Amino acid sequence: MEENIVFKYFENLDGKQKEQFRGMGALYREWNKRINIISRKDIGNLYGHHILHSLAIAKVAKFEPGTKILDLGTGGGFPGIPLAVCFPDSIFTLCDSVGKKAKVAEAVSEGIGLENVTVVNKRAENIEENFDYVVTRSVAAFDTLLPWIMGKWRKGIFALKGGNVYSEIEPCIGRYGLDRKKISVFDISDWFEESYFLEKKIVFVGR
Repeated sequence: MEENIVFKYFENLDGKQKEQFRGMGALYREWNKRINIISRKDIGNLYGHHILHSLAIAKVAKFEPGTKILDLGTGGGFPGIPLAVCFPDSIFTLCDSVGKKAKVAEAVSEGIGLENVTVVNKRAENIEENFDYVVTRSVAAFDTLLPWIMGKWRKGIFALKGGNVYSEIEPCIGRYGLDRKKISVFDISDWFEESYFLEKKIVFVGR
């Protein structure tokens, strides 16, 4: 069973959460036939390359009940939907400027019965609400991403990244007033043994 790669690393999921993870696979495959959210070459790696990758944030973040989280550029719902399953008492807003992508995220969220997710078809800079955290998955370089969300987050940003993240972050420190001491980089391969994750990282930018 494909979803076992999730259960392998997240052993404390309850029955409802496991059913939600099982259910999202069929929904993504069905929607992907109509709206190409995941490349057809990669849809066979849905659980490993997309769902589990999203869940890497759950190895670092400990969102408390009531925490408000913005998923910036969610696409079809990554990382927001897998994280919303893991943190059912936190409140997720999934944002994407492309209507058909937001439609898929909304359909999958509703299809697996998530009650802590709102999907908005907007550019991030047009969202008036403030959040505790922002999560994002390879949406843009930090110098592009940060202006979109300035003033919208109170505690931190979790960004799933690859490549040389240090050269990407360094120019932003002075430009956007980031505190170097509150920036951390985590290697996802420390938690997940699959070779896909060898160059994958999480960058956390705190207040």
